[in-house]
Amino acid sequence: MSNSSSNALVPVAHMALPSGGRVSQSDKFELVQEEVILHTREEVRNQLPDILGRALARIWIDPDFHARFASDPKTELARHGVLMPENMSIEYTASNSDRPKIVVFEMAPGSKFRMRVFYLQLVMMAGR
Repeated sequence: MSNSSSNALVPVAHMALPSGGRVSQSDKFELVQEEVILHTREEVRNQLPDILGRALARIWIDPDFHARFASDPKTELARHGVLMPENMSIEYTASNSDRPKIVVFEMAPGSKFRMRVFYLQLVMMAGR
């Protein structure tokens, strides 16, 4: 090893990133690679759970993203290139147990009734 203060088991040469710059925290954990426009309930049910799963993961490591998402989830998704139908809404809650939950609702036209489309929640599990 060339560096006597290294604790590495396998020496690794320090290399520059291909772009020649640093990757910011937000670039590493983008929700989508390209803009996603969801038009129907079926598209929301098929594509949004994966995207919201990445959002839940990012909530744990990015306090700025967490604050923006908690304040207005739909706007924060749009800011990251995920556009949802107007009749869909997202509710984010974090209970005292620190298990964030995201619920996606659909509103019928001309009604105040919301129907739950799906929800995601982080759950800790241990196995043996």
